[in-house]
Amino acid sequence: MRSTVITGIGELTTNDPGFGTVTDAAVVLEGERVAWIGPATSAPVADTAVDAGGRAALPGWVDSHTHLVFAGDRTAEFEARMAGAPYLAGGIAVTVEATREAADGQLAANLERLLTEAARQGTTCVETKTGYGLTVADEARSAKIAAAVADEVTFLGAHLVPKEYTAESYVDLVCGPMLDAVAPYARWADVFCERGAFDEDQSHRVLLAAAERGLGLRVHGNQLGEGPGVRLAVRHGAASVDHCTYLSSADIEALAGSGTVATLLPACDLSTKQPLPPARELIDAGATVALATNANPGSSYTTSMAFCVATAVLQMGMSVSEAVWAATAGGARALRRDTETVAGPAVGVLTVGARADLHVLDAPSITHLAYRPGVPLTWAVWRKGSAVVVPPPRDRTPW
Repeated sequence: MRSTVITGIGELTTNDPGFGTVTDAAVVLEGERVAWIGPATSAPVADTAVDAGGRAALPGWVDSHTHLVFAGDRTAEFEARMAGAPYLAGGIAVTVEATREAADGQLAANLERLLTEAARQGTTCVETKTGYGLTVADEARSAKIAAAVADEVTFLGAHLVPKEYTAESYVDLVCGPMLDAVAPYARWADVFCERGAFDEDQSHRVLLAAAERGLGLRVHGNQLGEGPGVRLAVRHGAASVDHCTYLSSADIEALAGSGTVATLLPACDLSTKQPLPPARELIDAGATVALATNANPGSSYTTSMAFCVATAVLQMGMSVSEAVWAATAGGARALRRDTETVAGPAVGVLTVGARADLHVLDAPSITHLAYRPGVPLTWAVWRKGSAVVVPPPRDRTPW
């Protein structure tokens, strides 16, 4: 196995309680895993050496909520929202129509484009969902396309009720033939428990069927108003409930007393002109919080985890360290990837044996992610030990 030692790391954020934040550090990547962490002065020899020149390094971003298998464009919808039109989730049907008409190659190419775009910004682990096909064949092909390249695939057949079905007949389809067709390609199932989508009873049916089929559970909940999404997720032991824009004190208490991660999607809230989620209240109550992009063509067309981190710090009351943890280790926990599992080594953490995902910033500290919002700060990225973004060969600017 080839090895790489990255030395001269001015500030290393590990997310490992045993290491914490290390100054003047080095990391050795061997094969697809982290092989060594410690002081730069004690770094072992490796096949390749990179001097970070005093820059900050952290685990690769873990984007635990995206919708990247799609076709079409919803620019007009965005412009209408900016002019005052409300977001009611109805635009999903526009993407469904375009996705159904697209060839497999078109969907795969668009997915690859967006994953590459994300990786160039330091995102090394991505979950993505189905949900823009909404027929048995289209959901199955979406899942198969995603499974070929994404780290985690989620079945979201319960995204919207297509116009050709009643709600109950469509839930029957989702819980039966559609789930059977998609399950071989997915590790998770999700449901949009929201007004205009699926009510509590319908969402309960979907989650029960998915659990019986052996899939892990996730919930879209509390995006457009207070509702049953959080309590349903906690009741079913879901790994995460995502959006959490409108939470009651009972919702916050329930999340704090559970293993369900509250995944916050601030880019979506900004794009849809919703309030930002109560991150400070969740953290202070003891809930586990993750940050993700919700990258999709309608309500959050961004792959920038750094933007989400900056927003969380500047507008949601999170500290820089809390936001970076939420966008790395928090996302990993929402995917149940914070420890080694059958899905592979741990992500979102830099510790010996973890997946060799490393993000080096062109800055001396992670604080610059919020201090310099909107500035592209990615200097180098390794994913599974392979360089995705290669450091400039003559860039030795000291920090």
